[in-house]
Amino acid sequence: MQVSLHRWQHWRVAAVCATSLFALLSAGVSAFAQTGGGAARATSCPGGNGGITLPSGFCATVFADNLGHVRHMVVAPSGALYVITWSGRFYHNAAPPRGGFLIALKDDKGNGKADVVRRFGPGVAQGSTGGTGIGFYNGVLYAEQNDKIIRYALPADSLVPTEPPQIVVSGLPLTGDHPMHPFIIDAHGHLYVDIGSATNSCQITNRTLNSPGHRPCGELRTRGGTWLYDANKTNQRFSPAGRYVTGLRNGEGFGFDSSGRLFATQHGRDQLSQNWPRLYTSQQSARQPAEELVVLQQGADYGWPECYYDRFQKKLVLAPEYGGDGGKAVGVCAQKTEPVAAFPGHWAPNDLLIYSGTAFPAAYQGGAFIAFHGSWNRAPEPQGGYNVVFQPLKDGKAAGDFVVFADGFAGAIKEPGRAKFRPTGLAQGPDGALYISDDVHGRIWRVTYRGPANASVAAAPGVVAASGGEPGPPEGVNPSAGGAANLGALPVPPGSTKQEVALGDRIYHGEAAGGTCGGCHGVDARGGPQGPPLVSGHYAVGNGSFQSIKQVVADGVPHPRGYEVPMPPKGGAPLTDSDVTAVSAYVWAIGHHRARHRR
Repeated sequence: MQVSLHRWQHWRVAAVCATSLFALLSAGVSAFAQTGGGAARATSCPGGNGGITLPSGFCATVFADNLGHVRHMVVAPSGALYVITWSGRFYHNAAPPRGGFLIALKDDKGNGKADVVRRFGPGVAQGSTGGTGIGFYNGVLYAEQNDKIIRYALPADSLVPTEPPQIVVSGLPLTGDHPMHPFIIDAHGHLYVDIGSATNSCQITNRTLNSPGHRPCGELRTRGGTWLYDANKTNQRFSPAGRYVTGLRNGEGFGFDSSGRLFATQHGRDQLSQNWPRLYTSQQSARQPAEELVVLQQGADYGWPECYYDRFQKKLVLAPEYGGDGGKAVGVCAQKTEPVAAFPGHWAPNDLLIYSGTAFPAAYQGGAFIAFHGSWNRAPEPQGGYNVVFQPLKDGKAAGDFVVFADGFAGAIKEPGRAKFRPTGLAQGPDGALYISDDVHGRIWRVTYRGPANASVAAAPGVVAASGGEPGPPEGVNPSAGGAANLGALPVPPGSTKQEVALGDRIYHGEAAGGTCGGCHGVDARGGPQGPPLVSGHYAVGNGSFQSIKQVVADGVPHPRGYEVPMPPKGGAPLTDSDVTAVSAYVWAIGHHRARHRR
């Protein structure tokens, strides 16, 4: 909801359970290694792996840090790493670092760290907001800039360009939910560009309760697929004629295997229960649909928006906007192209790398690393992702289950607005090292291997996201902090009761009436990319009165200012009028409690 105190006791219970599970998993991994299934030799890594965890034998160093919102990366044959950063509404329009949005980094000393860092290209002063896509082809650097793909010639004796860029493609769509343009270039100069959808599911009213889908979905003419251009040409213009495949809601990650197959990721749609509560429970919506790995074939249709992939039934099913019944009906989805691998819902796959090096064990060679940015749409379930997984591949298909290869990026709290780091980009160095980027603080990790050559694929040690450590809860960790134990300290709005505030607390945290508020505003109500904070005493919509909050909750916020996701009426949850009153009372209470505390 666009309208809170976190259940810290709840987190401590979750942490205890997760710790017990971690102990069991650790014992299993240990036994697995002793039987020859994993890297049996322990490896000591200097510097604590930069705060992340990896399978035994792998080590990470912080290659660079505090670069801005780093998105995708590419390594030149010289070994120099080029990255692109982004700004704008996805980062609350915060001021980016000074200089251009492109950065060249190089390790001249051979110590695994970038000792040369050079910014270049257009910056804010030149009207740029940066982007996501970056690539290298035929000695030339390609990059996304607003609605364009541009290219820079790189002199042999210079790390950064000395001449202005040329425009390769212009007029790429910038509106809607997915304005980024990741891309990849093959050895022949074929330039494949992802054009994400403008909406969640092509509803008549985006992300709104019971709104049906457009028939036909007109935005598929210019969105929701991959477009093909020529990297050797300049001044090309975006048009519907350039479409290569359709039915990809938001591709983001691309990778070629050794046989030339082009793989891409697919972000599954959001808000099944919030928009269709009579068909889906909040638990079902937290786990569905799957995120996907697909093989791109010219002319193929991967299903969006009419279909989504059900990871548990292992098939494409009809979306509710197009006559779906909650996951049983298939209809036209029988003619769509299914993924080669599927992953938990809402983890958000932001980049893909097919590993072609030989520095990692043979079991990893030819497989796919996928950077998962992390979820916001799993409330009331715990948020997930915020990791890098490895998916074994053979002959263009999955060759086993995926494992979490790198974990711990989020730190103590797995939520968009609180995660310490969020994996975003992947690149491979000439020496076989794996680079991982983050778009919160702009950290880049360099992952190398120093274990036995015959090691099998193994998972990284699990990480418990709990309230202890950094960052801690604002109330502290005393037994009476937060949740129901501290509700007596909350003020009660005029005309309401403590009992209503208590019920509103449970609804907000998904413990009653299918409440979904924490998904956008955070379980601690401190806000995130999808929704504003509710504990500041300031309100993005309305005047903050109890009556105003009730009106906002009931009506929703179809066009939020400065946030990505519209709020459907009642947050898309099946709230009664009394439920609306209760959750509004809670929101009023936490906002006024914080304001009083500051005074």
